[in-house]
Amino acid sequence: MPPSFAKPGSYAESFLRELFPANYKSGALAGERYTSPDFALREWEQVFARTWQVAGRTNEIPEPGDYFTHELGRESFIVVRQRDGGVRAFYNVCQHRGNRLVAGAEGSQASFTCPYHSWKWDIDGSLLSVQDEEDFSQGTPCGRVRLEAVRCEVFKSFIFVNMDPNGVDLRTFLGPIWEQWQVYPVERMVRVQALTVKLPSNWKGLIDNFSEVYHFASVHAPFLEYLEDDFRDIECQIFDEGHTLLKMKAALPATRFLAGNSAPIGPQLREELLRWELDPDDFVQRPKETRLAVQAAKRRLGPGRGHAHYAQMTDSQLTDSHHYTIFPNFAAGMLADGILFHRLRPHADDPNRSYYDVHYYAFGHDAFSNMSTAGGSAGGPAEDVPVEVVEFGAKSLGVLLDGDVNTMQSQQKGWRSRGYRGGELSDQEFRVAFYHHMLDRYMAGYRPTKAAMD
Repeated sequence: MPPSFAKPGSYAESFLRELFPANYKSGALAGERYTSPDFALREWEQVFARTWQVAGRTNEIPEPGDYFTHELGRESFIVVRQRDGGVRAFYNVCQHRGNRLVAGAEGSQASFTCPYHSWKWDIDGSLLSVQDEEDFSQGTPCGRVRLEAVRCEVFKSFIFVNMDPNGVDLRTFLGPIWEQWQVYPVERMVRVQALTVKLPSNWKGLIDNFSEVYHFASVHAPFLEYLEDDFRDIECQIFDEGHTLLKMKAALPATRFLAGNSAPIGPQLREELLRWELDPDDFVQRPKETRLAVQAAKRRLGPGRGHAHYAQMTDSQLTDSHHYTIFPNFAAGMLADGILFHRLRPHADDPNRSYYDVHYYAFGHDAFSNMSTAGGSAGGPAEDVPVEVVEFGAKSLGVLLDGDVNTMQSQQKGWRSRGYRGGELSDQEFRVAFYHHMLDRYMAGYRPTKAAMD
């Protein structure tokens, strides 16, 4: 097992020192964690209602009055650009009789009028007017009643919301991620594809999947020619807030691939080498040197191709997939020129269903061609493409993610079986163990504090 990093003296370090608690070594991941309505309700109240959630991006609402709605479990939020340029978020509910205030996914308007009794609300949440104001013997509600606000903060153009009025600020919650993401020019990227998939599985299934590479050789065998899956050669980090980071080396053939192939340079790696003016034939006898060669080529050629941000990046960030899971339901594959965005949202009533939002963010070129995803084409769009909602299996997510998503339906059926005894985890699945350990801690009342982060 490779070194795995946490702040000395931190809770995460003690977890790593013991590898992981014995109850997470075997049998702890009972099927009810993925199927029980009672478990899902406790998750909702203790986790989703008390953590920061990614709602959208600032460039979706550039002008005052621009808004979008964010659906999360049983709640709906209105996120709206203010006249002073700021961003605010409100529960999508009229304070008169509880009607949903906004029905559409996005729009732009100077105020919101409830379709039930025509109460009119300003974009700052104040009540502008009510129908038949003279009939309120207690006095007009205007000036007294406001929309219920939700905490809202912005990080790297992503808008986060938090239903917990007493929780820590976003920077404290993100911990080391706040600084680690500064080198990525996320604000300048556009969304080249956006899908919401209606999954026939619990939301945690894909979070578990994104927390380990143990499945990689089985589910993603074609990508071994471009990504190293040997866990002894993968750097991992875990953080007290519940987040994790896995650095998967790319732009070189996996050790497992070289052991079973006579042609060491596959088509994906060949394409990457040619993109950076390197001759693939030069590396046939030394295939493990391709990653370093690509890093050097990016240093040399990147600035002339408009990639000034390369100068602030480490060599690893230039080539490798830095894959984060941000507790509890967000994962991001951070690449030198793009982001693979994964957000899992629970179904309002059924723990056997969920919503998977998978977005691809990039610059003007296709940052994801080597990953064989369904990312944007060369040239790329000038602005974010709209979100398309699809049924499970109705549309390919690309070769890489299809393998992950297609496993979920079968796994959910297994979780519902009385024959499933809760699993036994390998050492390299310790991020899965850590995730569920932190999930249990949050459900028992744990919250990160500023003091704990010092």
